[in-house]
Amino acid sequence: MVPLRARRTSIFALARLPALAVALFLSGLLAGCTVLPVADYQALKSQNQALAERNRAQAAQLENLQVHTRNTEDQLIRAEQDLALADEQRGLDHQQLANYQAERDRLHEQFQSLMDHRSKVPPSVGGRLAEISAKYPALRFDPKTGISKLDTDILFDVGTADLKPGAEQVLGELAGVLKSNEARDLKIMVVGHTDDQPIGRKPARDNFRDNFQLSTDRALAVSSMLNKFGVADSRMGVAGFGASQPVAPNVTAKDRQKNRRVELFVLAPEVPVVGWTDSIPSVY
Repeated sequence: MVPLRARRTSIFALARLPALAVALFLSGLLAGCTVLPVADYQALKSQNQALAERNRAQAAQLENLQVHTRNTEDQLIRAEQDLALADEQRGLDHQQLANYQAERDRLHEQFQSLMDHRSKVPPSVGGRLAEISAKYPALRFDPKTGISKLDTDILFDVGTADLKPGAEQVLGELAGVLKSNEARDLKIMVVGHTDDQPIGRKPARDNFRDNFQLSTDRALAVSSMLNKFGVADSRMGVAGFGASQPVAPNVTAKDRQKNRRVELFVLAPEVPVVGWTDSIPSVY
């Protein structure tokens, strides 16, 4: 038998217990079991709280995982979109590169065509120009390009655009070839060049503003002499480049002499020339 006092204490304790504990206690009584001690109840309560805290922690962790999963999915979608854009851009880049290559090939073909046309100097004309260049060491002729180069030292005195008396002979022989039937359709560009020495002495300084003017006046003097020998003005063009297009470093006197030159470009009729309206009619 449980003493009355002990039973009273148990009843008072039972009144203070939560419903779950009371139910357990009553079920224990009904089953004829021993009453659950308070210490065991406290242990169960603590365990229950620990489990509840763990559940809440796991729920929070699950929510974090779900958020992370959604963020990862969003990142994956953006990555797939970026990849699609990159593929599209790469396709555009490949197309642009193909266009550049096609344009380069087209320009190369045009350049090659121009080179081929420029070299189409009739063999008879090229042969005669080669003979004249062999006769005059200061005259050089390139049969591949149709370029004849004359050292200005045999044409002009330093700082002048007046032809030397001996220059008329070589220009007369060149004119004889250029006005022949075989060469009558060819164009002639006369281009003057100087070295890089500034015009500093009189009377050259009074006559020429700079090397551009000197080179242009020398080209004009050569074209005028060719015209005097019968080459039509309509077939000729004139340009002066001053010292801007050297063929050798302007260091030694010998190199500077190479840069002082007048060039005669003998061109096929179909070769485009800037400013020549019948050669590039689309511009005009």
